[in-house]
Amino acid sequence: MQIFAQPWFLWALGSAGFAALTAVFAKAGVAGIDSSLATFVRTLVVVPLAAFFAWRAGAFASVAIPARAWLFLVLSGLGTGASWLCYFRALQLGEAGRVAPVDKLSLVLVAIFATVFLGETLSWKNWIGIGLVLAGVLLIAMRE
Repeated sequence: MQIFAQPWFLWALGSAGFAALTAVFAKAGVAGIDSSLATFVRTLVVVPLAAFFAWRAGAFASVAIPARAWLFLVLSGLGTGASWLCYFRALQLGEAGRVAPVDKLSLVLVAIFATVFLGETLSWKNWIGIGLVLAGVLLIAMRE
């Protein structure tokens, strides 16, 4: 399968692995403290880490960022912050093994939003996969 050799797939797989670790670490870390404070501490770690990688890549050498990019990056940042606040609160209230899969409903929503707002297209096979993800998330969330 060619997909396994694609650079984007390897990066996405890394993202999934780190996201899984994030859920486990966050669940352990949020125990006994306010979920908003936990989100703040996480952000304090992410900001310098992202700055370091941007610096290493030489991204600060070309600082001209178009207004449209600023708008959407700020909106993305607000979405990230809101997502993290909700995620940490959910982790504080529920099991990581149930919270994290529900959080991944974002995959289903991305497919819908990308189709509606970005004009991306998915095949019927892709939509079946999205439906299976949705069904799987609901089955995991409803476990007794």
